[in-house]
Amino acid sequence: MTAPATAGPVQMPLGKAITAGLRQALTDDPKVVLMGEDIGKLGGVFRITDGLQAEFGTNRVIDTPLAESGIIGSAVGLAFRGYRPVCEIQFDGFIYPAFDQIVAQVAKLHYRTAGHVSMPITIRVPYGGGIGAVEHHSESPEGYFAATAGLRVVTCSNAADAHTMIQQAIASDDPVLFFEPKRRYWEKGDVDLAAKAADGFPLHKARVVRPGTDLTLVVYGPLVTTGLQAATVAEEEGRSIEVIDLRSISPLDTDTVAESVRKTGRLVIAHEAPVFMGVGAELASRIMTECFYSLEAPVERVGGFAMPYPPAKLEKHFLPDVDRILDAVDRSLDA
Repeated sequence: MTAPATAGPVQMPLGKAITAGLRQALTDDPKVVLMGEDIGKLGGVFRITDGLQAEFGTNRVIDTPLAESGIIGSAVGLAFRGYRPVCEIQFDGFIYPAFDQIVAQVAKLHYRTAGHVSMPITIRVPYGGGIGAVEHHSESPEGYFAATAGLRVVTCSNAADAHTMIQQAIASDDPVLFFEPKRRYWEKGDVDLAAKAADGFPLHKARVVRPGTDLTLVVYGPLVTTGLQAATVAEEEGRSIEVIDLRSISPLDTDTVAESVRKTGRLVIAHEAPVFMGVGAELASRIMTECFYSLEAPVERVGGFAMPYPPAKLEKHFLPDVDRILDAVDRSLDA
């Protein structure tokens, strides 16, 4: 059922904000189709597409076989015919069977055809840990796709961004990997249900979510909440941390980060994915080059360890938390 018009923002969970954004995209463009395993009658394992098949029909919200490579391969064919497929990968660790289609076909067809064919495909990926799940249900594979030219990679951290960013991703003529922090699906925020893609903050621009003067902390996706909690604790200890939600992983908005670092002189980057070869390494390298004479201390990185994601009972030791972020803050401020 279509959400009722409201006079102003309403409180809703991040997951339901994505649902509302998908509904708006389906309403605005008849070429938008949703595809995925159990997304129709069931509404997806996280119920993100709940009710959309009943509202828009089985030709617009399509239950697919359990075959990720088939989902993405079918989306490529639909994109050739002018459609805008939105594919759900049920869990982050299930994306690997579709890896070949994504990096060898989706990412390259626009260039392979000299720009004659667009691939306006959005691939939704619930990612990250913190839900006590079994193997292959808590991974952070964003770095694989950020390293592939031809793909855009973004992640939301709050309900308002989730609502507009999913619409912006679907409206893009380039393929977009849309990473959704699954442990934040139930965190509520204010959402303007009337907001459309054009009304949102620019899709590939980072946002300062908490101003500060002593140190810059860059986080994204599920760690934005953790970073804000760390900044609150630091403030109680007399330290002022500026928190930046990166939002876009590829392309990177280095300018926003650099502007902050020139003010604070220090930088800590945190993400759930392992530090080794992570997104933080690329950002740290860029900031070291652009802000070398402004930095008062080496760039610090906080993340997962260089190991397979651990069993659920051990994930609290793997995931960066407030204490690990503040340890990095201390190292930077004491340097």
